[in-house]
Amino acid sequence: MAFLLIALSAAAADFQQWRGPRRDGVISESTRAAWPDTIRQQWRVQVGEGHSSPVHAGGRLYVFARTDGNEQVLALDGASGKVLWRQSYRAPYRMNPAATRHGEGPKSTPVVQDGKLYTFGISGILSAWDAGSGRLLWRKEFSKRFPETSPLYGVAMSPLFREGTLVIHAGGDDGGALLALDANSGAEKWQWGEDGPAYASPVLTVMDGTKHVITLSKDHLIGVDFQSGKTLWKLPYKTSFAQNIVTPVIYEGTVIYSGIGEGGSGRGVFRIRPVRKGAGWATEGVWDNTDVHMYMSSPVLHGDLLFGLAAANKGQLFCLDAKTGKTLWKGKPRQGDNGALLLQGNQLLLLTTEGELVVAEAGGGGHNELRRYKVADSPAWAHPAPFGEGFFIKDETSVALWR
Repeated sequence: MAFLLIALSAAAADFQQWRGPRRDGVISESTRAAWPDTIRQQWRVQVGEGHSSPVHAGGRLYVFARTDGNEQVLALDGASGKVLWRQSYRAPYRMNPAATRHGEGPKSTPVVQDGKLYTFGISGILSAWDAGSGRLLWRKEFSKRFPETSPLYGVAMSPLFREGTLVIHAGGDDGGALLALDANSGAEKWQWGEDGPAYASPVLTVMDGTKHVITLSKDHLIGVDFQSGKTLWKLPYKTSFAQNIVTPVIYEGTVIYSGIGEGGSGRGVFRIRPVRKGAGWATEGVWDNTDVHMYMSSPVLHGDLLFGLAAANKGQLFCLDAKTGKTLWKGKPRQGDNGALLLQGNQLLLLTTEGELVVAEAGGGGHNELRRYKVADSPAWAHPAPFGEGFFIKDETSVALWR
């Protein structure tokens, strides 16, 4: 039985960046009518350690990993797994003892666009590669600019590419800057230096005619002008050990975000609305929900339904009404220590850190699990990347194509 994840053209099916084409976890508008009892592994290749998510474009798969103290980038033929090129560079790094089970990275997901691949290493080394040949185009490291080149648990934010501009958050807990760089040359266009980086990845949206870069920094939720780097609005938002991780979600001109509180307690889920006030901007609270909270797993939207994996009860799927914030349902506990969540039509795909791919209905009436597949025997923190009639899975040391 063919395992069809998405019915799109090859070009439209490219999965080029963090959380997919729109950085929102939505991979297809169409729903699969039926799922097979089993799926098969077509190939598997050892590529190195790390939890950076694989990306692909034009039939090529790109993987960012680590071996023997080197960060390395590989390009593979998506259909066969054949390694087309491999590049590596020395990147010594020792993970904070509190996060040793996560390994020494990398964690940041690359972005491939306009024939170039951009990687952001766990210690803060930013590289631009020719996606076709693997040739290094330019590189930046920030040791002479910031006291630290990565936050406490290493770089995890994934670069944003738009309109020839690459946006990253460089530096560490004691200082850093959100930077906009010319994607071709690496030349700096602007910097925003009011707070250091966290682990969340920025999104770009237009509100009232202004392009906002929205992300969680170390201690704030921020909206920055994409053209100038000027602060549009900023809200204090502190979490346990400065672990702002969840990528914000944009919904009807508002921002939905979440995090974990001191001692692991939940801070809840929040929705705010940025609004113009005279010559500037301000934010208005829309709702907050203290029933659930997210830690490392980012949510997805399906119409007016928000789905996420709650950090409580060892991983619990939930659904909120995005308009009101009301909890519609909470699923069974112990779904996974963490999970990468994607949306395909009316179905949720959850890849747990235990290496299980869970398929469930994306409805507001309750948790209805459809299928569960074992796709990895080692921790799988990366997002699955849909590819034709299957998907790529990156586990602790290898990448595989499942159909």
